[in-house]
Amino acid sequence: MKLSKELINGFVMFLGIGIYFLLMEALGLSQYYILRIFNVLIVIYALNKTINSNLKEGITGYMQNITSTALTGFIGISLGIIGLIVYLNIFKENTYYINNLSEAFLFGGNPTIAEYSFGLFIEGIASVMMVVFINMQYWRTKNVFLSES
Repeated sequence: MKLSKELINGFVMFLGIGIYFLLMEALGLSQYYILRIFNVLIVIYALNKTINSNLKEGITGYMQNITSTALTGFIGISLGIIGLIVYLNIFKENTYYINNLSEAFLFGGNPTIAEYSFGLFIEGIASVMMVVFINMQYWRTKNVFLSES
């Protein structure tokens, strides 16, 4: 059974982001929210990997590539949120940790793990979609897309 490139690259994105955040946690850098922004480099890498795979397979349609790339991002973000929920439930049982994350990043207040995860999922999807569109425009300027369909 051959796994799709979207699933493989989404998993690569999940692993990359997971390792990045675990490394930040181990080094005591997780409170510096500005460092969290650099995970976009991992997202760009995974999405570019999907486009490159498509181009090698001869898939040059703009809509085919944008759909494939968006699916890669959706898989990566979904796996990342599931991983975060598992991590928080297993290793960070106290609410102090989640409150520190939310203060520094997007909520404030005292969100539950579910609320925090949902907000992070929405924010992650929005970020991935921005990267997808920027990435697609980059490749479009290189004239690699032969058709609009």
